[in-house]
Parts: sequence; C-alpha cells; structure tokens
Amino acid sequence: MGEGAPIRVTGVLLSVPPLSPRELTSLLVPPPAAEFSADRPEVWLVRPGRHVAELPRASDVLSDAERRQAAAFRSESDRVLYTGAHVALRLLLGVRADVPPEKVEMVREPCPCCDKPHGRPALAGGGPHFSLSHSGDLALIALAATPVGADVERLPRARTVDEVAGSLHPREAKELAELPTAERPVAFARTWARKEAYLKGIGTGLGRNLDLDYVGSGPTPAAGPDGWRLADVAVDEGYAGAVALAPQGAES
Repeated sequence: MGEGAPIRVTGVLLSVPPLSPRELTSLLVPPPAAEFSADRPEVWLVRPGRHVAELPRASDVLSDAERRQAAAFRSESDRVLYTGAHVALRLLLGVRADVPPEKVEMVREPCPCCDKPHGRPALAGGGPHFSLSHSGDLALIALAATPVGADVERLPRARTVDEVAGSLHPREAKELAELPTAERPVAFARTWARKEAYLKGIGTGLGRNLDLDYVGSGPTPAAGPDGWRLADVAVDEGYAGAVALAPQGAES
C-alpha cells in the first residue's frame, strides 16, 4: 500500500440468492486467501440484492443484536444493505477464524476518548483487524494485519457540502471553497471518506473533532496522521471510498 496509491477492490460479494452458509461463502469472488500481506489490506465491495435480506437463512447468519438493528430500519433498502453487509462481514471473518459465519463473535474495544466499550469492532479472542462501512446501496469491508478503517460515502448534494464543509480541517474547508460548485461534492465525499476511515481506524469515530486531522480533498490523499497510511478505493460511480491502515507493527 504505497503512499497515496489507490487500492483495488479484492473481490465482490455478488447479489445472487444465497441458500446456505456454505453457498454464501461460495459467492465471495475470488475466495478469500488464507494469508494477506501486512502491507496491504483486503478490501471487499458488497452490493446486496434485495433478496439477500428477504431470505430467512441469510438473516439467520446474523446475531440477535444485528437482527434487531436490521428490523429497526424503516427503509427496506437500508435494511437490505445492513443485512447484506453484515452477512458478508461474517462470511469473511468466518473464513479467517475457521468457524461458521453465524458463530463469529465480535466485541468492541475501549474508546480512546472515554474508555467505554464502543471503540473499534474486533473478533473475540483475536484475529484480523477489520472495518465495515455502508452508504446508499453499497458496502465496503477491509481486513488487515494492523488496525484498519474503511469508509464509503455516496456523493452528497451541494447544499450538504455547504452546510458541513466548515466543520472540516481549515485547509480542507479552504480547498473546497476554492473549487467550482460542480466539483465540490466529489471532493467533499473523498475528504469525508478518508477522514472517517482514519477516525474509525483509531477507534474514535466521529467522537473526535473533524477539524483536527488533515487528509486532503484533492485526487491524492495527504500523508496520514501519526504514520497512518491513507488510500482511496475505486468504488462504484457516485460514491467515494477510502481505507486507513495503521503503521506496520501497530497492534492496537
């Protein structure tokens, strides 16, 4: 993962009707490798079809808490996306942990801001680091040997950019203000994706002020804070994606 180099998606979870956990795993294209490089995360794109959330066996892969969260969504499309994304995450982690996806146990690490258990998600008992993000009808999953954050963002409306850009790092806000109006949504989305990927990677999420860390709004990410590496991910048109990877040797 070279400095500023874009990341290619490792594979795609196809949106075709799953019948069982074994058949669900076969839908990962290509199959997840047994090992991955410490220098480059695996990045998976997920495009859930509406039938993924409708099939009982897909829902059965989820935990009780995940099923409750899925049921809480008012929008069917949001429920479908959540279900498909979390099924895909369980498939990938199940391969790594050598357990069925429904047996994957996830926990939350302590938050760096308050030490309460709502920091980075992690596998109970240890395992690869991972991060999940979803927006619109697309999800992004990253797995790595060191702490990692992933984010995907649907391009916002120009009005949203105007309302939120001032909360970013002053240099980022200035860069966005200097762009033609038509170019701002793309630049804002990639800035937000990079920033949220980093904040998820360090475990604070949006609990850390958005104006503290500069990630850049241009076509190439800035050098990551504190040795973290930032890279854009080539995702579907109308979206921006990014991954943040901790320095090699970082374990937490």
